[in-house]
Amino acid sequence: MKKTLLSLWLGLLCLPLFAQIQSPDAFLGYELGTHFSAHQKVVDYFKEVASKNSHVKLQSYGKTYEGRELLFAIVSDPSNMERLEQIRMNNLAISNNDKTVKLAKQPVIVWLSYNVHGNEANSTETAMKVLYTLAEAKDEKTKAWLKNTVVIIDPCLNPDGRERYVNYFNSVVGTTPNPDPAAREHFEPWPGGRTNHYHFDLNRDWAWQTQIESEQRLRQYHQWLPQIHVDFHEQGYNEPYYFAPAAEPIHQAVTPWQREFQVIVGKNNAKYFDENGWQYFTKERFDLLYPSYGDTYPLYNGAIGMTYEQGGIRAGLAVVTADGDTLTLKDRISHHFTTSMSTLEVASGHAEKLVAEFRKFFEQSLTPATAYKSYVIKAQNVSRLRKLAELLAKNKISYAFGAERADRTLNGYNYETQKVEQFKLERNDMVVNVSQKHGVLANILFEPQTLITDSNTYDITAWALPYAYGLNAYGLKESVSGNYPFIEEQKRAVANVAKPYAWVLSWNGMEDVKVLMALQQKEIKVRMAEQAFTIGGTVYKAGTLLIYRAENEKKIPNLQPQVEKLLQDLNADFKVLSSGYVEKGKDFGSSTYRLLAAPKVAVLAGQEVSSQSIGEIWHLFEQELKCPISVLNVSAVGNLDIHKINTLIVADGYYADRLAEQLAPWVSAGGKLILLEDAIVAFVGKKPFQIKRKEEPKNNDTKGASSQSYSSRDHDDFSNAIPGAIYKVHLDQSHPLSYGIGKYYYTLKTDANIYEPLENGYTIGSLKPDSYVAGVAGTKVKSKISSGMLYGAQPIGKGGVLYLSTDLIFRSFWEGGKQILLNAIFF
Repeated sequence: MKKTLLSLWLGLLCLPLFAQIQSPDAFLGYELGTHFSAHQKVVDYFKEVASKNSHVKLQSYGKTYEGRELLFAIVSDPSNMERLEQIRMNNLAISNNDKTVKLAKQPVIVWLSYNVHGNEANSTETAMKVLYTLAEAKDEKTKAWLKNTVVIIDPCLNPDGRERYVNYFNSVVGTTPNPDPAAREHFEPWPGGRTNHYHFDLNRDWAWQTQIESEQRLRQYHQWLPQIHVDFHEQGYNEPYYFAPAAEPIHQAVTPWQREFQVIVGKNNAKYFDENGWQYFTKERFDLLYPSYGDTYPLYNGAIGMTYEQGGIRAGLAVVTADGDTLTLKDRISHHFTTSMSTLEVASGHAEKLVAEFRKFFEQSLTPATAYKSYVIKAQNVSRLRKLAELLAKNKISYAFGAERADRTLNGYNYETQKVEQFKLERNDMVVNVSQKHGVLANILFEPQTLITDSNTYDITAWALPYAYGLNAYGLKESVSGNYPFIEEQKRAVANVAKPYAWVLSWNGMEDVKVLMALQQKEIKVRMAEQAFTIGGTVYKAGTLLIYRAENEKKIPNLQPQVEKLLQDLNADFKVLSSGYVEKGKDFGSSTYRLLAAPKVAVLAGQEVSSQSIGEIWHLFEQELKCPISVLNVSAVGNLDIHKINTLIVADGYYADRLAEQLAPWVSAGGKLILLEDAIVAFVGKKPFQIKRKEEPKNNDTKGASSQSYSSRDHDDFSNAIPGAIYKVHLDQSHPLSYGIGKYYYTLKTDANIYEPLENGYTIGSLKPDSYVAGVAGTKVKSKISSGMLYGAQPIGKGGVLYLSTDLIFRSFWEGGKQILLNAIFF
């Protein structure tokens, strides 16, 4: 009797470990692969499994912009789950070069990320099958793998985009899926489900973390720092399966072991695909260069980062491929499931080596074999320097400010002149020493010119942060450290002026834009200085903002305390002046100090518009400026009311010819039209718009010309390639578009578009023969864009148009360009 009771008690004690877990099919009420699962159902299933199994732990790590839950599951052997926090802490200690951690007892951490692109929707279905299989651990092989492996499963990195796709597909699919590629269910409406709420590609946002999903996920990622990270994707449905090893170019920072292990995993994946007769390819198309992917970012943080790509975008539940086969969602799940389990098998079999090489990666980070040992970023614009500091902090990159001793003189590679020069390290200059835990990533983000072994890249080829942030910098071959953890704030002594003539405010960055907006919302008149002026020995630059007391008091009694409280609450950089008389420049009664009209801004959306381009603008206004923006369908432009909308942004896109004709009367009536990138094309040759493409010089000399070889047909023509290169734009500093920027602006050029200088307007930004700076740009492209206009302004009637032909706020991390776009909107 006692034995029976004891057995019953032990059985009850162990119940959570062996409680029956429902399969995805049973829980969902349909077989996996016969229906696309709503995100909430996936979340509920993960919670169900975790509640029934003690070796599954769930971690909710945030919400999307639309309020959907982000979470991941952690699965391992029960003995590992009991000491899970210790395993995590030991892993971080290894990355911190703590030699006391015993590697033999440390499991390898494998992070599996599914569905970063919402319409690559098979991945999330696969994640449920992987979770169930590992939680059940019915076979001895799976149990053995989990003894030395901790598995993190994120079922959906982009719930908002996936739900957009799933909702559409489920609303149009019939009772039987139509495999005909021409069927409606295989065509998503604009903007599609690939991107998140603000139409950002989250697989390009790992390093920049501009989106809330990325920022929250990376916060967790750095709490674990896995040894392996796999990013599961889908490509066109006519493609076979792709898995590592990756294609060239591969960044030189990728270690021999990281390359070797990609081959080991690839061969194991191939073994299972061979058994099933499934087609696959490796070493093609998907390179390891751009630092903000789901494979490169983990690689540059010590992991084996890999991308797996299943054919399947737009495939729905079934589609007939170009080969005549029918590809089903069930097939796609099987393929992703196979590589998921194969990767775990290899990870388990090489666990000790993986952890040892992980330690070695971070040991070597302290003695980097890089061209530059330190980077100094000058404090020429403190606003953008603060933004840079925020980015580095998100990526756990250490930095400091100021010299170890006052006014230290150093030698370094000047990013602006591209020469080695002497400079002084001053108090607020940022110093990034790459001899640190995350020094590999730091060096990749700062290196002025990335070595590229193959032009056939999948993304941009230049991203050096000093250029992106519009800050001059120096690369040093010696190890230098800063002396202060913070920027020294300027003392903002407010003059005790009983009766101010004017308040003067700076115009250098996003904080100043917010101040201007707050003043205009209070209906306080603000003016802008179109020329520099000097008062009391202080030089105030063009672009300085001014509030005149007398003209505002006519409408707002008791103005002074209200203005000064508002400015102090916003931490604005301002001074109080008692006179409108200036020592140099023009007095405050001059027309040089132009009254600024509050912009009423709209942006176009719809089928003709690049969703990512409008997304950048939408995100800038709502998330950074905290200001709503009117989003109008393209079809509404014929009814624009100048009293309701005085500023219209036309994002990158391919627009019908009628757009120019529809907008001309609104512009003439006083509207400000801002054309971005390819939106300009719809206005070329259309009156009254005077924009003209710069044509290439005709050269009929074919001597020495050679045709492309058949074997290289799948590669880009290198001479015509410009996947993303940095160019120095020469600015007209007198024009308001350049205020707060300086003599040059560094743009990311992703096409060969360039324009003729305007005959009856202003050429504000130009390329010249010395403009190329970094990245891949073929010889023909370089020749074509060696001179010409990128940015211009044309007055038309009472209004005008701004032609801005590059992506100024590329993926929202190109901080320098935000100033130009904001100048266009507010000035």
